[in-house]
Amino acid sequence: MIIAIANQKGGVGKTTTAINLSAGLALQGKKVLLIDLDPQANSSIAFVEHDPEQNSVYEMLTEATLSPDDVIRHTSIPALDLIVSRISLAKFESKLVGEFDAPFRLKDRIAPLIPRYEYVIIDTPPTLGLTTVNALVAADYLIVPIQPSYFALEGTDDLLDTVEKVKARPNPKLEVLGVLITLHDRRTTLAKDILEQIRQTFGDKVFTTVISKSVRLEESPAYKEPIFTFAPSSSGAVEYSSLCQEVMQRV
Repeated sequence: MIIAIANQKGGVGKTTTAINLSAGLALQGKKVLLIDLDPQANSSIAFVEHDPEQNSVYEMLTEATLSPDDVIRHTSIPALDLIVSRISLAKFESKLVGEFDAPFRLKDRIAPLIPRYEYVIIDTPPTLGLTTVNALVAADYLIVPIQPSYFALEGTDDLLDTVEKVKARPNPKLEVLGVLITLHDRRTTLAKDILEQIRQTFGDKVFTTVISKSVRLEESPAYKEPIFTFAPSSSGAVEYSSLCQEVMQRV
């Protein structure tokens, strides 16, 4: 199963979800590949040290002679592998302008890897450009993280319109697996009201699991650990464990 995590709004917990969903599935014995498609490379930094000599997803997508095996990094979690990103990925869209296969680059390049993994998780940048489209074309499912703030639903129409365009031609099998409420502040009335609004808008697509605001979730990447090993008894660990169960049930 290939799952893209996307929302063009920044700061909604895409990377935190990619890191902890990948780790959670791997810790349950599933073989997982995490692909970092964000030039900020936060998913990469959360697991491995930056190595300027190491090939990244940018080279994999733009150099036809490079094997995908040359960009895979192993993490401290035995069942979790990683394809790292770096800032050079920001050049990807300008480099592929006019290339007829541009939206299919990721799908084609990772095809030989897919049989090795039970889950492939793709972290995307906060844009709806060619990089995110590559993730949607390659994916079976999409998870949309939304923070229950005043502007929560702003831009989701654009994202869902892009999903429909991708389904119309390049990837008819793409489905929205679920909408994930993240960074939820249970103390505020506004958050509760907007949470209800999101549920009314997306219905049963909204995951039962809600990810609360958590200092531990913010700290764990700095220690190069997912929440499950950094703070296993924290609310973040419990909630992301619950999300892993929901994802496995839905797919």
